[in-house]
Amino acid sequence: MHPAAYQEQLNGDHEVRTLDQVTDRLILVDGRIAFLPANADGTLALEVRQPALLRHFVTTSDRLWHLATPMYPKAVQTPSLGGVTPRQRAIAALLTEGHTDAVIAERLGMSVRTARLHIAKPAATLGSESRAQLGCHRTVGGS
Repeated sequence: MHPAAYQEQLNGDHEVRTLDQVTDRLILVDGRIAFLPANADGTLALEVRQPALLRHFVTTSDRLWHLATPMYPKAVQTPSLGGVTPRQRAIAALLTEGHTDAVIAERLGMSVRTARLHIAKPAATLGSESRAQLGCHRTVGGS
């Protein structure tokens, strides 16, 4: 389910946040049990009850939560730095690391088509001759 559709179904005291890059699914239950994907297609889960691992998962989850941008109950305008949004900076960083469109899409939780649109529009505007050049333009405050 798309996050926007999910948040529309919420009522009561809930908060939804989003990150520019996504991680593998992790389900934490009261800090006492966690479930991780156990195969590539997500049809199997690994149950974790080991206290040291659970502390690590909780700490990591809390850090990611604080880095995320609130979406619900009230969306927050994502701040831009020199006209470059956090999403654009994330794409630029992945471009300069040499990642393919498929990897960029997976890391940012979007379709390959959407990732290509995010790459193509500024490339045409800036007249970038390569993906690395586009990444450099976008990280230093270009369009």
